[in-house]
Amino acid sequence: MKYSVFVISVFAGGSASAFAPTAFKTITRQDSAPLFAVKTKSDPSPSTSSRLKRTTPLTGWAKDNDIKVGGVEIVASNNAGLGLYSTQNLSANDIVIQVPTKLTLSVDSPTDYNAAMEKNLFSSDPKAYRNSPWWTALSIQLNYYDKVDSVNQLAGGVDIKPWIDSLPRAYDTPLHWSESSLDELQYRPMMEAVALQKRVWRKQYDDLVAASKEFSSRISYDDFVWGCETARSRAFSGAYSGSAFNPIPYATVTALVAVYIGLGIGTVEQAANGAALVICGSILKDFVFPKLLKAQKYVICPLIDMANHVGMGATGNVAFEYFSDGFSLSALDPGVQQGKEMFISYGPRNNDQLLQYYGFVEQNNVHDVYILPPIRQWNIEALEEACGRKVGPGRLEKLDRAGLLGFATNNLNTNTEAANSIGGVVLTRATGIDPAVIQALRALMSTDDEWDDSGEAIGNFAAEVSPANERAARTAVRRAMEMELESKATTIEEDENLLKMYKEGKGVDNEEVLAVLFRLEKKKLLQEAIRSMN
Repeated sequence: MKYSVFVISVFAGGSASAFAPTAFKTITRQDSAPLFAVKTKSDPSPSTSSRLKRTTPLTGWAKDNDIKVGGVEIVASNNAGLGLYSTQNLSANDIVIQVPTKLTLSVDSPTDYNAAMEKNLFSSDPKAYRNSPWWTALSIQLNYYDKVDSVNQLAGGVDIKPWIDSLPRAYDTPLHWSESSLDELQYRPMMEAVALQKRVWRKQYDDLVAASKEFSSRISYDDFVWGCETARSRAFSGAYSGSAFNPIPYATVTALVAVYIGLGIGTVEQAANGAALVICGSILKDFVFPKLLKAQKYVICPLIDMANHVGMGATGNVAFEYFSDGFSLSALDPGVQQGKEMFISYGPRNNDQLLQYYGFVEQNNVHDVYILPPIRQWNIEALEEACGRKVGPGRLEKLDRAGLLGFATNNLNTNTEAANSIGGVVLTRATGIDPAVIQALRALMSTDDEWDDSGEAIGNFAAEVSPANERAARTAVRRAMEMELESKATTIEEDENLLKMYKEGKGVDNEEVLAVLFRLEKKKLLQEAIRSMN
């Protein structure tokens, strides 16, 4: 599974969840079908075959630990590794997997309290674990159960080794690529993001080593990176951090109310007020306070983590079931045909995120972005020539003060997805060029009369000034994108021919194919945007 959003299925005086509640119905399992099967679709790669063998023990483990599976099976394919395929026609809301919460690994952000990790790995400095980023905390948990003790005491002493063994042991992400392979991406924001990721993860590991001898003696840097990559690629997230439904307080309140009224200790109104306080307290604890504190929960869930991603047209949905204290995977409308793969959505992921943390590229990704250099780095003379206008005095200075030229220096932080650290111009497939950029170019390419009429105020260029000015602004951004596309070492046609050669040949490294796929998608996005500006 991957870093996606889970839905909370709960009703408490309307929707008490941060997400829309989902209705469920239980599917009827065929007695002849196994709990779930492991099959091969075409010829899997050697790494997929190896993982396929390690996945086999999951069947008995899942059954022994009350994981309910029906209607899907794990299938290995040549193109996408392992995935979940339907064994029967599924209707909308059919639940195919249910996993008790106790069997998952989870982290609450911004602060996570985990007695087992603190006691066994960070007894000398518990805050080193508590204050770790969510992916670091999950990496610590994964490595503890993989390298130290596979028995999860928080799950009632369940040995989770069969599940841990089923996880990928290596990831083909740019983090592991050579510099020459990264150069083949032909996209500097991605290269900068990977370089930042390396620095941040190394520092996080070094800080943990300095805080705990128990940690440093048991978990190597490579182990730590494996855990981080597993967390980043397989964790669900949601704005929920309360506990599951606990009937004991409500049953206790009901009994006390009956005694209170039956013995004549107080009035019905007094009893009702007391009961209301208890119920309101529970709702505040589970839903209101986490939302006010912007709490997030990140979860890695056995079996559900086998589901693969699709940007649009997901056929599966992951939900937290408040009253049954577990996670479920169910079919979305209009259902899933027998033999088809059940896809989920990790959320609106662009190809930078998909390649950096998941190791694949989605063609025609509706969420994809392109980050151009900031306007301060554009060739102003080329824009003037294209527009037939000169940039007048005062324009660049005003845009700079308004923060519309980008940043002069690289202000890096610990956000390893900060691929736009210098304030580059953002282009998205969904919405096109950033409106603030069009505003800036209206001002930049304005005539003296247009500049004077605006009162030399950048804010007055937020809307179209005149047809001529609008043409100049759009021409400027189009020319900037054309120059960006022309600067690439290969053309779209050359990349397409390379991919054809790779498909026909053998012995080609996967990272070579991924690099070409990635840069081709970026160029196609640029080309689409250029055409839209005509």
